[in-house]
Amino acid sequence: MTKFKLPYGRGYMEAEIPEERISAVMLSKMHDYKPELSEEELVRQALKNPIGSPKLSLMAEGKDKVVVICSDHTRPVPSKIIIPQMLAEIRKGNPKADITLLISTGCHRETTEEELLAKFGPEIVAKEKIVVHDCDDEDNLVKIGYLPSGGPLIINRLVVEADLVVAEGFIEPHFFAGFSGGRKSVFPGVTSRVAVMSNHNAEFIAHPKSRTGILEGNPIHRDMLYAARAARLDFICNVIINSEKEIIYAVAGDMDLAHREGTKFLSSKCKVDSVPSDIVITTNGGYPLDQNIYQAVKGMTAAEATVKENGVIIMIAKSEDGHGGESFYQTFKNEKDLDRMMKKFLDTPKEETIA
Repeated sequence: MTKFKLPYGRGYMEAEIPEERISAVMLSKMHDYKPELSEEELVRQALKNPIGSPKLSLMAEGKDKVVVICSDHTRPVPSKIIIPQMLAEIRKGNPKADITLLISTGCHRETTEEELLAKFGPEIVAKEKIVVHDCDDEDNLVKIGYLPSGGPLIINRLVVEADLVVAEGFIEPHFFAGFSGGRKSVFPGVTSRVAVMSNHNAEFIAHPKSRTGILEGNPIHRDMLYAARAARLDFICNVIINSEKEIIYAVAGDMDLAHREGTKFLSSKCKVDSVPSDIVITTNGGYPLDQNIYQAVKGMTAAEATVKENGVIIMIAKSEDGHGGESFYQTFKNEKDLDRMMKKFLDTPKEETIA
């Protein structure tokens, strides 16, 4: 028997599998990659050497209202390392800058006080102005135009009124946006539910270019990139993390050019050859990525790429936060015919997509 420790919530689930039943153990090169620099130094060097833009301190000069878009509780972004350095750079350029940390929840639930403390630490929570984005709060949302796909582009008022908009984030493969990070801080991070649903629709998700690792020709990415430019996302600091949630790479600068540089590094380290198998066991990497069933679909799509036709996927996700979306839950609860459900998804016009 071979023993495995599978990430599960805040710990691990152990499994024993007979050796003769194991066709492959698929691990990316990221598990063994050891950077020469510390996590703090990787971020420091990225901020010191931005790609395609001036340094953040220079960009902050003369900018009074600054918004720093931060990841929410569903993302394992090491904000305790990134945000203090970004704040220091901004204040180096303008010591009197009025800075707001805007939590990019997208259409997720509100980030709790406990989660903010775990993410940033007590000092930042006590001293900095933190606002949690609400995609349904119409009083704090502003329509600034239309997406290339035709949907309305409605974003958080704080972003619209800011003199400088910057973002932290992390880059990982994304099953329909190609990669996370970069432009996703704005869209869907700080946009309205209506805007998000016009993009996260069945037609776009079913598009052959809306796949892991694909940006060119991806209609979902096209909307996201347009939205980030329209919102004037001026600067990003994105990281790549390993299975222990440690930073192994950091990049900063122009939200598109720096992000693309990060995706190149990620692609060089995380690709593995498919080994078609009857049964595939996968995880979502533990907390916070496996905190609900909605997020767990990401691990399922990785397994889908290597499971045989009519095979079985076993998804290990603790889902301590439940299903992750009421309408998502009701859709699956109330429909017993998979083919009929899929047809309904694909027949639903973009403008009628629901969260």
